[in-house]
Amino acid sequence: MPHPPSVAAESVPAAPLPRQIPYIIGNEACERFSFYGMRNILVEFLAASVLLAALPILDRQGYAKDIFHTFVIGVYFFPLLGGWLSDRYFGKYNTVLWFSLIYCAGHACLAMFEDSRSGFFTGLFLIALGSGGIKPLVVSFVGDQFDQTNKSRARVVFDAFYWIINFGSFFASLLMPLVLRNWGAAWAFGIPGILMFIATLIFWLGRKQYVNVPPSGPDPDSFLSVVKTALTRGAPGLGTIMAALAILVATLMLGLWATGASLWPSGWGFVITACLALGTLIGGVGWGASLQLERARGAHPDAAIDGVRAVLRILIVFALVTPFWSLFDQKASTWVLQGGEMVMPTFSSLPDGVAGFLRGWFASPSQMQALNPLFVMMLIPFNNLVLYPALRRFGFNPTPLRRMGWGIAFSAVAWVIAGAIQLQLDAGANLSIGWQTWPYLLLTFGEVLVSATALEFAYSQAPHAMKGVIMAFWYLTSTFGGLWVLLTNVTVRHPTVIGWITGQGWSENAFLMFFFAGFAAVAALAFIAYARRYPVQDNYRKA
Repeated sequence: MPHPPSVAAESVPAAPLPRQIPYIIGNEACERFSFYGMRNILVEFLAASVLLAALPILDRQGYAKDIFHTFVIGVYFFPLLGGWLSDRYFGKYNTVLWFSLIYCAGHACLAMFEDSRSGFFTGLFLIALGSGGIKPLVVSFVGDQFDQTNKSRARVVFDAFYWIINFGSFFASLLMPLVLRNWGAAWAFGIPGILMFIATLIFWLGRKQYVNVPPSGPDPDSFLSVVKTALTRGAPGLGTIMAALAILVATLMLGLWATGASLWPSGWGFVITACLALGTLIGGVGWGASLQLERARGAHPDAAIDGVRAVLRILIVFALVTPFWSLFDQKASTWVLQGGEMVMPTFSSLPDGVAGFLRGWFASPSQMQALNPLFVMMLIPFNNLVLYPALRRFGFNPTPLRRMGWGIAFSAVAWVIAGAIQLQLDAGANLSIGWQTWPYLLLTFGEVLVSATALEFAYSQAPHAMKGVIMAFWYLTSTFGGLWVLLTNVTVRHPTVIGWITGQGWSENAFLMFFFAGFAAVAALAFIAYARRYPVQDNYRKA
């Protein structure tokens, strides 16, 4: 069955670009430098810092990874809070501005408390809260600046938006590891804080030109109201039983963790437990509501019920994307630590002066992460100007869902190559860190197909009253991606599992890389199967 064309292709091509867009793009460039500047040096800093000095040397890298992925889980959990506050009470502009100030305070804590666990972790919490709070809103705020007359420009702007994210990330990934090494942690975390303040200022300067779609406020026909009616109206049905069972199981999980019961795995701390409980609630209540959604007709408008059905369909798409993020976010942890085992380039084939200059600029495995944004900036125009037109000429329409499915598959291939590199390292080979270029290229190609596409897809599919929340659910996919990483790491550390892996002649790192590659491959097949029957919507606002 052929897929419908992209929703953005139906409007007037010559429509002007909204003049307020540069303020949002400028804000995003500085904010992304700020975020990736601290994020991409976090594992390298923690593994060598006094914050983990009490741990055995061999355990520090593992704990640094756990702290990093716990932070990422927080960053992508708090969009639920930001989206809810924006949609119901404050609107996108005010919510973004206020959370940005919290974000700035978090950077200040990192810069001032590099030797204090409580101060440093408070800073990470504030950054997770601030960054997460604005994350679903800036993207949907971009979408609010368009209507049916100029939505053809939206896809271009979403791509430009994603390109500028990577422009900021590129320079942050390249420069901040050098600042950390040469100037210390205070400057390495302080400079991103300065950029975040500039980002906030730029956003504030455009305040008089933005299209501000008012918050919906309390809504008797909201997503949760319709779901509640569907589950409670009439005699309890199968959907009601499923939702009640999900609530019971989620409560039991939290209770077992809180009481320290022996039935609950000791390595599953609060973050893992809370994420599992949240996933159980979303899955069980959502599935139950979908079975009984027609019960809500008559109590709510048909448009509200159809909107809830659309959101529930989107959540299935989002759930199938979570394995991609479990792979993608590990480039800042697992791949950085792998790069530490590899040989840094000497540039010996170049003249001495040039070689010395390059060695001075490229001295940390964390800098390999600069390849990701660099490739993004190259691949987005290549895909739009060369690859997608060529595919259409051959009769293949690269719809958003098709691109996302193939993107997950390419990420799996990237991790197969990373695993092959790890096998060589485990065998004692001295490999140049340049070999990581190949997995970075494939993972980035997958990212462009998944994440850049999803920015447009998620906005276009969400009904107006739920745009902020549905964007929050999109970012929640990264929370569950981080959850899969933490669960896998805890499981692999069990002596029985370690013994089995060792008995097969594998190292822990090599096993994990091939495991995650297989995980993504299975997810890609499931995503492609579901996408074939997904009914695409068009929810851009009218002029």
